[in-house]
Amino acid sequence: MSLLEGIHSPADLRELSRPQLVALAAEIRHVIIQTVARRAGHLAPNLGVVELTLALHRVFDSPRDKIIWDVGHQCYTHKLLTGRYERFDTLRTEGGIAGYPRRSESEHDPFGASHGSTSISAALGFAVARDLCGGDEHVVAVIGDGALTGGMAYEGLNNAGELQKRLIVVLNDNDMSIAPNVGAIAHYLTKLTTSRIYRRFERDVWDLLGKLPPGWRAREGARRIKEGLQNLVVPTVLFEELGFKYFGPIDGHDLDTLLETLDDLKRFEGPTLLHVVTTKGKGYGPAELDKTSFHGVGVFDPETGEATQGARPTYTSVYGQTVVEIGRQLPQLVAVTAAMADNTGLKAFSKEFPERFFDVGMAEEHAVTFSAALAANGLIPLTTIYSTFLQRAFDQILHDAAVQDLSIILAVDRAGLVGEDGAPQHGAFDVGYLRMIPGMTLMAPANGEELRDMIWTAVKLQPVAKGPIAVRFPRAPIPEAALPQGPPALIAPGTALQLRAGGDVALIALGTMVLPALAAAELLAAEGVSATVVNARFVCPLDERVVTGLARSVGRIVTIEENVPMGGFGSAVSECLDRNDLSATPLLRIALPETFVAHGKRDALLQQVGLDGPGIARRTREWVRAQQLHFS
Repeated sequence: MSLLEGIHSPADLRELSRPQLVALAAEIRHVIIQTVARRAGHLAPNLGVVELTLALHRVFDSPRDKIIWDVGHQCYTHKLLTGRYERFDTLRTEGGIAGYPRRSESEHDPFGASHGSTSISAALGFAVARDLCGGDEHVVAVIGDGALTGGMAYEGLNNAGELQKRLIVVLNDNDMSIAPNVGAIAHYLTKLTTSRIYRRFERDVWDLLGKLPPGWRAREGARRIKEGLQNLVVPTVLFEELGFKYFGPIDGHDLDTLLETLDDLKRFEGPTLLHVVTTKGKGYGPAELDKTSFHGVGVFDPETGEATQGARPTYTSVYGQTVVEIGRQLPQLVAVTAAMADNTGLKAFSKEFPERFFDVGMAEEHAVTFSAALAANGLIPLTTIYSTFLQRAFDQILHDAAVQDLSIILAVDRAGLVGEDGAPQHGAFDVGYLRMIPGMTLMAPANGEELRDMIWTAVKLQPVAKGPIAVRFPRAPIPEAALPQGPPALIAPGTALQLRAGGDVALIALGTMVLPALAAAELLAAEGVSATVVNARFVCPLDERVVTGLARSVGRIVTIEENVPMGGFGSAVSECLDRNDLSATPLLRIALPETFVAHGKRDALLQQVGLDGPGIARRTREWVRAQQLHFS
């Protein structure tokens, strides 16, 4: 039996010897590599925290002690050690375990994640609740250096430093050089400053200085000497000033040092921060050599690291190609992203126009306000953010851009269902929260060519628009077999496109739902139901001429969107009918369910929620027949 097969809970780790822990770490890496090769997922971040996770679960008593992961894309070892090894092969599959911590999945997941910079705030909440309820458990937040680019992390640090609650923040530094790399001096200083002897000596010296003759000079002078020496050899300034005791940096792959240091930190009463340095992709050559590409991967050959499935062009790749082409024509075009240069298709732009590319880190709020100021000074900012992360910047879109009539272009990637990453990552709400903003222009393409046209339209519209412009597109291959070629074309704002004529019902589809709507129309035609199909293209401004015309001519309207129904595209059509005294028009709104959709293959999820051709046809057929019976 393998070592991992004998781990049913973190308590089992305490029965292992140090050599067995080292062997277990190697076994865990093998399981993660083999599983992610089959299931896809986050590889490099998980390989980098194997020893850290082992140490945390050996020193702390989960689930009694709370271990909270920031972002959560590094929790695979945590899942393997907390009773989920036997189900680990179901990772990110429909009905299987999630790729992120989930409260509903295990008592060892005290707080869910998949967005960045949240762990410190959550840990502080657990620490305050513990003290109010008379508990004595430990609370640990694990946050990466990348997540420290998000402002919420500092809000949490600031409040934790003020409240001085007992909690431990582990800073996993695997890329950005926040401090000098691990070395003998740093290791020695950490071991010294975490020891009981050093802390007792520090307290005794401080008390002695307080007994010197009255006056602040001696004690203040000593404080300045101590601070100066610390700043000279240990990077404590920021965290110490925020009220944390800082320790590190230490080697995040040295189990002996991790175990000893974490055990020492359990004794401190206030907030402490441990800085560990790890290697992203540790133990797998291809991931260590290319940490960015192996951060999140598709299915690949574990022997070579090469993708095993032919990659079809995606909406994101079309977007990336288009932005470069437009950038060559318009020197005032700049690109802004929030720590997603590769995944949003902007890598080529960043290489060709480095002075016009801005990666602001995990700081969506800053990205939008920064872009608004760029627009105020005559530039054309393309601000590219996932739909689910753009939610964090709603206030800035409204107050810093829209209220001031500043036209930034929002490229809303990962709109709709994203597949295996699950509920918190689905872009299910952007139509509603963007559509409500006065002056907003919101488009959704049905294919790659239309995406090119919409980006070009947004760029040409930007100098005269009175508000933000957004283009939403999915995490999916484009319908075409290859990237679209030729120059993009302008689309007149607020114009829909009729693709098929029919007299029984009108299907008005948005973006990704256009092709399923056409497929549904074919199925309906085979059953004697004649359907008009319209590609809406714009949510706002809505093509009211087409909507009202269909209401008067066809008499039944079905709206189809990959977004929740509340406030979505169907709501826009309903409001249009009300404004034009056509509220009696029968209207069926087909959309995502009013629940959080779980993880699974994107196509399977669309089928599950009835947003594929057969599902749309079935819903429409039943509704039309009910209407016919009602009016017969």
